[in-house]
Amino acid sequence: MVRPPLTQLDHERGHRLGAILRQARGTRSMAEVAAAAGLSAETLRKIETGRVPTPAFFTIAALAHTLGISLDVLAEVAAAERAA
Repeated sequence: MVRPPLTQLDHERGHRLGAILRQARGTRSMAEVAAAAGLSAETLRKIETGRVPTPAFFTIAALAHTLGISLDVLAEVAAAERAA
């Protein structure tokens, strides 16, 4: 199965998702949060910077659990329309 190319909107959503995860991480180190979520620090870095605009659901679920964020909140922020 060939995956269609990502759109500009997909990339924007990825950046919004990364920003909210970075904000939720606060002063905790990237390595600490990544380890608690069962990820590498490099994977978390890529998600936070938007280099992985469409991370796997279970990756985001693990991060949400580790950071104490509701998946509903993450979905709402990531899906928000870009500011006019």
